[in-house]
Amino acid sequence: MSLPHFDLESRLNNFDPAIRAEALDDLLAGATLALPTETANLHCHTFYSFNAYGHSPTSLAWLAQRQRMKLIGMVDFDVLDAVDEFLAACDRAGVRGTAGIETRVYLPEFAAHEINSPGEPGVLYHMGVGFISSSVPDDVAPILADLRARAEQRNRQMVERVNAYLAPVMIDYDADVLPLTPSGNATERHMVMAYISAANRQVDDPVTFWANRLGMTVEQLASLMQDAPKLQNSVRSKLMKQGGVGYVQPDAGSFPSLDDFHTLITACGALPCAAWLDGTTSGEQQIGALLELLIERGVVAFNIVPDRNWNIADPAQKQLKMKNLYQVVQLAGELDLPLNIGTEMNSYGQRLVDDFDAPELEPLRDSFMDGAYTIYGHTALARWAGLGYQSAWAQAHLPTRRARNAFYRQVGRALEPGSSGARLPFDDGWTPGDILSRLSVKPF
Repeated sequence: MSLPHFDLESRLNNFDPAIRAEALDDLLAGATLALPTETANLHCHTFYSFNAYGHSPTSLAWLAQRQRMKLIGMVDFDVLDAVDEFLAACDRAGVRGTAGIETRVYLPEFAAHEINSPGEPGVLYHMGVGFISSSVPDDVAPILADLRARAEQRNRQMVERVNAYLAPVMIDYDADVLPLTPSGNATERHMVMAYISAANRQVDDPVTFWANRLGMTVEQLASLMQDAPKLQNSVRSKLMKQGGVGYVQPDAGSFPSLDDFHTLITACGALPCAAWLDGTTSGEQQIGALLELLIERGVVAFNIVPDRNWNIADPAQKQLKMKNLYQVVQLAGELDLPLNIGTEMNSYGQRLVDDFDAPELEPLRDSFMDGAYTIYGHTALARWAGLGYQSAWAQAHLPTRRARNAFYRQVGRALEPGSSGARLPFDDGWTPGDILSRLSVKPF
C-alpha cells in the first residue's frame, strides 16, 4: 500500500539517503510536474548545515518543483556534503539546480570595519557557488576539512561556556547535538535546540529557569514559549551572539583566510562569490572599494538576500535599505558580477522563494534571473562537459566576465534541467557559438 503524500514528503527529510531517494521516486511517480515560473531561490541551506523547515537536499528539489521555481540552489555552511544528492535530485525533479558553500573569513584590509557580520570587524561572510560535486581535489581537501574542524572547535568551546552559565542544565555535544545533524556539521541553531530540550528534561520549571537566564519575567517567558522559533532566537541571541556568555570576539586567527577559501573554490571549478548584507555597516558603505579588492582576489559573483532589504516594517529603514539594494544591484551590473539571490531558509519565517512580483523587487527581476541562469549555465556545462566559467576553455574563448556572463546566461536559459545535457556531444574544440547553435540559440 502506498504512503499518503504527507508521509512521503516527511520521508524526504529522513537522515537515511536511501529513504529520501525512495520517497522522491514515489512522489514523482504520482505527480504531474508543474510548469515553472520565472522565479529562483539560489540560497537555500539544507539540513547538512541548518534548514529551519528541516529540508534535506532532496526535499529542496521537490519543494522547488511544487513551488514552480525555475531554479533552486543550495548553500551550506562549511561543507559540501549536500552537493551530489542535491544536483541529482534536481535532475530527477526537472529543476535547474546550483550548489554552493558559505563560511566566514577574515579580511585584514577591512579590520577596522564591520562588513556583513554585524559586530565583528574584519569578518566577512563569504561564498562559493557553482560546485558540481561533493568531492574535492586531494590538494585542497585539507582546506575543506579545516572549515569543518574550525566550526566544530568553536562549537565545543561555546558549549563549555554556556554549560557553565546554564548549570544545572547542561548538554553533551556528542550525545545531544550531533544526533540532530545527518553528518556531524552542527551549528549554533542545533545547540540552541539541544539546550531547550535539555531544560525540558532536567529542570522542574523550564519557564522560571529560562526567565532567570534570559533576564525576562516569568510572564514574558511563558508567552515566548508559545512560539518555538522566537524562543530559539531569544536563547541564541542571549547566549551565543555578541555580548552572550558563549560568545568570543573573533580575530585574525578565528577563520580561514580569503585566499585559502578561494583556492578551494577555484580548484573545484566553482565561483568565488561576495555577499551583501544591507549596506548599513561601515564596510559596506565602502562597497565599491570592497568589491574592487575582492575582484582582484578572484570574486566573480555576488550574493544578495533580497527579502531582508525591502520587507521591513520600519518605513525609514525600508527606504534606506531599498536605496542601498538598488544601488548595489546597479554596481554589480557595472562590474559584471552575476547575482546569486535567495532567502537562506535557516531561520523560521523566511520565505520559500522571493516575491519578484512585489513592486519593490519587480524592477530587479531581470537582474536576479539573469544571474541565476548564468550560474546554472556554468553548472550545467561544467557537469556535462567540463566547460565551466573558470575552465581553461572559457578563459580562452571568453576572456572577460561580461562575455562569459552573456554566454552562460544563454546556456542556462536554453539547456533544460536533468541529464539531457549529458547526451549533447559538447567538445572542448567547440567555440561558444558552436554550443549556442547546438542549443538552437542565436549566438550573442
